Amino acid sequence: MNQTIKQSLITMLLLSNHLIANEKLEDITVTSATKSTQKIENTTSNIDVITADEIEERHYTTVTEALNSIAGVNFTSNGGLGQSTSLYLRGFDSKRVLVLIDGIRYNDVSGLSGAPFEHLMIHDIEQIEVIKGANSGIWGADASAGVINIITKGAKEGFHIRASQEFGSFETSKSNANLSYKNDQFYLKASHNRVQTNGFSAVAPRGEDLNDFEDDGYKNSSTSLKAGFEINEKNRIDLSHTIINASNEGDAYDSATYSFDPNSQYNSKSKHRFSKITYHHVDSFNEVDIFAKSSKFSRKYPDDAFSKNFDGEVNEYGLTSKIPYRTEDFVVWGGEFKDFKHKNSIDKKYDNRAFFITNSNSFGGITGGKSIFTQSIRQDNYSDFDNKLTGKIGLKHIHKNIEGFSTTLNYGTAYNVPTHYNLYDPFSGNSSLTPEETKGYDVTLEYKNLKATYFDNTVEDMIDYQSNYDAEGNWIGGNYQNVKGKSEIKGFEVSYQQEVLSDFLLSLAYTNLDAKDREEKALARRAEQSLKFALDYYGIDKLHLGINGEYIGERYDKADKQGQQTGKYTVANFTANYEVDSHMSIYGKVENITDKYYQTIDGYSTAPRAVYGGMRLAY
Repeated sequence: MNQTIKQSLITMLLLSNHLIANEKLEDITVTSATKSTQKIENTTSNIDVITADEIEERHYTTVTEALNSIAGVNFTSNGGLGQSTSLYLRGFDSKRVLVLIDGIRYNDVSGLSGAPFEHLMIHDIEQIEVIKGANSGIWGADASAGVINIITKGAKEGFHIRASQEFGSFETSKSNANLSYKNDQFYLKASHNRVQTNGFSAVAPRGEDLNDFEDDGYKNSSTSLKAGFEINEKNRIDLSHTIINASNEGDAYDSATYSFDPNSQYNSKSKHRFSKITYHHVDSFNEVDIFAKSSKFSRKYPDDAFSKNFDGEVNEYGLTSKIPYRTEDFVVWGGEFKDFKHKNSIDKKYDNRAFFITNSNSFGGITGGKSIFTQSIRQDNYSDFDNKLTGKIGLKHIHKNIEGFSTTLNYGTAYNVPTHYNLYDPFSGNSSLTPEETKGYDVTLEYKNLKATYFDNTVEDMIDYQSNYDAEGNWIGGNYQNVKGKSEIKGFEVSYQQEVLSDFLLSLAYTNLDAKDREEKALARRAEQSLKFALDYYGIDKLHLGINGEYIGERYDKADKQGQQTGKYTVANFTANYEVDSHMSIYGKVENITDKYYQTIDGYSTAPRAVYGGMRLAY
C-alpha cells in the first residue's frame, strides 16, 4: 500500500478515536467542555471524541454502538434495534447523563430514563463529544455523570451530494441522502436517514431459540435541515430543525403469567422534534450567541389501555458570551431560561432560570511546561424545587521534561431533578421528592497514546423506586423516593492506541467499576469489568479490514449480585471497506462473528450473527 496513504489513514484513526497523541491534539476542537469552541489540548475536562471518520470506518447503525466503543461506557437493551436502551456512563444510568443534539436537549422530559437512545441512529454526524464527570456547574440539571453532545455535519463550500444504501440480516435496510450548498453569503443543508428491519423477538426466555417466536420490527426516519446566512463579517444567523419518527413493535405483558409474552404484539410510535435559531456576533471584545431552542417529545402506545400517550416539551432561551483576554485566557458567561412541560394526564410544568460563568487561564508551570486552570460556577433558580449552586474546577499540567506527558484533576458538583412522572404519577408518584446531589472527581495521567483515569462519585438522596410489602411479604405497590444515604460509584479507565508492525492499528479501552448503593450493595446491570478492543489493517491498497468488539465481565440483572448473571462474554465484529474511486466505496460487516449467545437483560434477546453490506456515493 502507498506509504503516504497508509500513514494518513492510521493518523485519521488515531485522531478519530478517544486516545489522541499529544502531537495531534491541535487537530481536534470541542464545544461542550466550557460552552465554547476550544482545542482539546487546552481543556481540563475528561473528554472522549468520536469523529465522522471512525463512524464511517466502523459502520455503526446507532449512536449507542459508537458510544459503546469508549472506556467507561456500557449499555443494556430490551431486545434488538429500536427497543428501550439504557446507557451507563461510569456506572451512572441514562437519566443522569445530559444528551444534546447540536446543543439542544435530547433528554425526554415526559419519561423516566433520560434520553431515548434507542431512536438515535447514526445520521450525518460530524463528531460526538463525551464529557465525563459532574458537569452541572456548566450545564445545569441532569449532567451528574457527564454530557454527550452529538454534533451534526455542516455544509461545505459548493454543491455536494452524498448517499448510501445498506442491506442485511433480519431484512434490514438503511438509506441515507444528503444535499448541501454553501457560498460566502449563505448555506443550506438537508439530510434524510431511514432504517427499517423486521428484527427478531424482543422477549425471549433465556436459552430459547429466537426462531420459535414472532419478529418485532422497527422503522426509523430521521430528517434534518440546517441553514444560515451572513449578515456581514461580524454577524450571522444559523437555524436547524431535526425530526425523528419511529415505529416499534414489542412484546406485551401477560397479567396471567406475570411475564412478557414473546408471541404477543405491543406497538409504539414516537415523534421527536428539535429546533434551534442562533444569532452569532463577533467583534474585537467578545463572541456572543443569542439563541432559542425547542425539544418536543411525543410517544404513543395504541395497544395499551392503561396509559396511551406521553407528550413533553422543553423551551430554552439564552445568551452566551466568550471574552478572551491575555494570550490564551478567556471568560464564558451567560444566562438561560427554560420551561419544562409534561402534557396529557400529568398536566404539569416548571421553569428554570440560570446564570453561569467559566474562567480559563493558561500559564507556565513552576517546573516548566504549561498549566491550564478552569473554574466554573452556576446558579439555577427553580419554580418548583430548591435553588441550586453548582461548580466545577479543573487543573491540567503538560510537562516539559517528559514529552507527551500530562496530568489532570477535575472536581465537580451536580444534581438531578425529579421528572413530572416521578412526582405526579397517580400510582407511583411522590410530590415530596427533592433533587438528588452528586459530588465527583477524577485524576488522569496521559502519556502519548496511553491514558489512565481514576474517578470517584458520591450520590446523595438518590431518586429510586421503592416497593412496599405487607406482613406476609406480598407486594402492595410502591412509589419513588429519595433514598436516604450515599451511593458511591468509583473505578478506573485505561485506554491505549498504537500502530503495531507496519500496517496494523491496535486500540484498547479497559474499565474497572465499583458501583454500590447506600447499603454497600452492588448496583444492578453494571459490569464490574469491560474491555473494548479493535485491530485495523491497512496493508492492501484502498482496502481497510478491521475487527472490533468487547469483553463484558461479571454483571447481574438485579442489585446485590442477585438475579441472572448477564456478563462474562466476548462479542466481536468484522468490517471491510474498499474505496473504488474518489466518489464510490463499498463495504461489508459481520456483527457477532462467533454467533455468541448472550443477553444484556435477563429475558430480552440480542442479535445472533448478522451480515450487512452497503455502498456510499459522494459528489
